[in-house]
Amino acid sequence: MSELQQKRVVVIGAGWAGLGATYHLAKQGYDVTLLEAGPYPGGLVAGWQTSAGKSVEAGIHGFWYPYRNIFSLINELEINPFTTWTRSAQYSPAGLEVESPIFQDLPRLPTPLGTFIYPQFQRLPLIDRLSALPLLYSLIDFDNSHDAWQRYDYITARELFKTFGVSARLYKEAFEPMLLVGLFAPGEQCSAAATLGMLYYFILAHQPDFDVVWCRGTVGEKIFRPWVQKIEKLGAKVLAKHRVTDVIVGGNNQVKGVVCGDQVFDADAVIFSVGITGMKKIVANSPSLQNYAEFRNISNLGAIDVLATRLWFDRKINIPRPSNACFGFDNTTGWTFFDLNALHDEYKNQTATVVEVDFYHANQFLHLSDEEIVKIVQGYLATCVPGFKEGKVIDSSVIRLANAVTHFSPGSYQNMLPAKTSLNNVFMSGDWIINRHGSWSQEKAFVTGLEAANLAINYLGTGKKSHILPVETDESHIQMMRNINQNIRYLGKSILPDFWLP
Repeated sequence: MSELQQKRVVVIGAGWAGLGATYHLAKQGYDVTLLEAGPYPGGLVAGWQTSAGKSVEAGIHGFWYPYRNIFSLINELEINPFTTWTRSAQYSPAGLEVESPIFQDLPRLPTPLGTFIYPQFQRLPLIDRLSALPLLYSLIDFDNSHDAWQRYDYITARELFKTFGVSARLYKEAFEPMLLVGLFAPGEQCSAAATLGMLYYFILAHQPDFDVVWCRGTVGEKIFRPWVQKIEKLGAKVLAKHRVTDVIVGGNNQVKGVVCGDQVFDADAVIFSVGITGMKKIVANSPSLQNYAEFRNISNLGAIDVLATRLWFDRKINIPRPSNACFGFDNTTGWTFFDLNALHDEYKNQTATVVEVDFYHANQFLHLSDEEIVKIVQGYLATCVPGFKEGKVIDSSVIRLANAVTHFSPGSYQNMLPAKTSLNNVFMSGDWIINRHGSWSQEKAFVTGLEAANLAINYLGTGKKSHILPVETDESHIQMMRNINQNIRYLGKSILPDFWLP
């Protein structure tokens, strides 16, 4: 044990990835220090309280049916942070567009039939929905492999849908709204590879995948606080307000220390678990990391602006569904709104209505005043749910988050990092890191944290690796079509010279 105690791991960034890596390594007896630049662990998903004692957070985060590793963690922590499975709706300026059922409660159909048949579309004609069928080929062809990313990453989602004959109306009223709230950007700014990966994981792989639960309060309070307490009990140090400024590279191409201003933390292994914007800042300040092309190339990656607002109304407003996505109000911006009286314990019995409204790709709103933003938000809400017209806003919170979420832009794959780097003892994690697991968003961040912990264990030579649950296997007809497609592709390569652009 004493020999193990000498193995020091420094983890940088206390979101899902960093907490996941720290927790597993602490369980294996390592001396782990987790450094977080912000005032509390959790990064973007944490949430905090205003001076008036009201809970706010940087946007609401859902937990989808395929989040197998996060749900397993919740069971291990013996906490109960989630709502039951909730139904959602989608609105446009014309009103209600579609309502989704709880898919797991309905007879299970072979994918993707349930996704096509069960949602209740108010306006979208069947002929438009049927125009998506040729797109199924690309979902079969895209298997999350390196080759598949190479083929699809250089084209935009819009080009992809156009190539496969998706109708203009289906694109505008179904696919682009999914992109605006799933990849946080309009189709012409999204990589087709990321689009196919996201659509398959969240919506199409298995009928129940689109089912979602929500946290019954902020993620920081309901999940991260008890998790951090458990991590600290295991002996790990969680240090907020510690912004990493550099690393010290020693011999053998290894990092031997992590610098935070005047402090140096000695390290036998280092795990980076920060978003693209944070990583770019660290590299910009670090002459050591700038010596490596892969770290310099991170500067070519981008991130997207988010606007998170919370409004308190003076009366009870009837909101038909607790979670709602909206499109068509601004050409390049998607937004969601949530009935917090239905979702959060703290607002359950209040007579006033509390609603969270989050905007993605919200560049055009960030420079407006809080008052201007609240006025726009109330107007948009009233278009969807007329009851908001009569309500008076008695309190509000406006949080501007510049460059907050990963932008999976066309061509970005070539600059994203795998978990292993050129530095022998430095490992990467986060939702923008290349891996083959197949998950997305919070689940992917958590999985990459566990993968980085496993690489550190492999490198340092002690401890048991984390058992990472794979995504649910493809349904048999999808597996069969993928095998046929791969065989045809392989045959084509063996007969014809490989001179086409990927």
